[in-house]
Amino acid sequence: MKKPDGVIRAICVSKERGVEKKEVDRATLIEGEGIRGDAHAGKWHRQVSILSGSRVDDFNRRGADVKCGDFGENIVLDGIECIMLPVGTVFTIGDGEECAKLRITQKGKECHTHCRIYSKMGECIMPRQGIFTEVLAGGIIHKGDAVYVEYPDSMRPFQTAVIVLSDKASSGERRDSSGPKAEEVLKAHGYEIIETLVIPDDRKRLKMELIRLSDGREADLIITCGGTGFSVRDITPDVTMEVAEKNAPGIAEYLRLKSMEITDRAMLTRGVSVIRSKTLIVNLPGSPKAVEECLDFILDPLEHGIRVLRGTVSECGRK
Repeated sequence: MKKPDGVIRAICVSKERGVEKKEVDRATLIEGEGIRGDAHAGKWHRQVSILSGSRVDDFNRRGADVKCGDFGENIVLDGIECIMLPVGTVFTIGDGEECAKLRITQKGKECHTHCRIYSKMGECIMPRQGIFTEVLAGGIIHKGDAVYVEYPDSMRPFQTAVIVLSDKASSGERRDSSGPKAEEVLKAHGYEIIETLVIPDDRKRLKMELIRLSDGREADLIITCGGTGFSVRDITPDVTMEVAEKNAPGIAEYLRLKSMEITDRAMLTRGVSVIRSKTLIVNLPGSPKAVEECLDFILDPLEHGIRVLRGTVSECGRK
């Protein structure tokens, strides 16, 4: 029998959000929902939160005096450095055929309000060290249960997020069509959509979402739709360059070249293509027709580049 990678130190739940969770001896995981009776359960990607026990211990050695559940975490694990694992990693809890399974969907989160711990210590480890998971298989879990780590399949579908920039669509003044069209084309090419957002043309919001989706959700590809023109409110390329670690100009150049075969106004788009960590970010125009055309131009050749970013293939030149 395989040796466990870790064990459950504590299971914690609360009926309300934004409060400290209380430790329990066991809990029921519901597939696609979270922990039964916990306030954070629901149809979203942050169903169950987890912290490594070693990180809690380190914090206490600095004088924090915290106990399991004080950070709002659901599970504390011993023997596993959770924050070092990639998004997509699966935890199997327990032994036997009917094991519960959790999959990492996000690492870290933005702290919107400062808790008691932050007030005392000047920081809180959950935003930096916490991970979030979804329940793939339900079951009853107990304090002391064995936990096994399964790394994500390198050939799994590309994880993709779509961000639509539109003041009117985000306020409900008009219906967005670009996001659904992007989803349709991406899914037809085998990409998995992890989030689709419709937000206003706001610098701070866009920057926050690009960083969260790249660093926290570790998306392979982020497609933005809209905000690439000459208008004062068109800020998508500018914000994208602010979060970039590397420029990948060939993609944007190719999009302009191919689009100009359809309309010479394509020369007026300011869209860029960049890399942040292992995430490729590509700006597209805002019309559904342009979104479909542009994605059809680039999705097939993008596959090799995304696999290089994932580290599953090496760079190679043509022979």
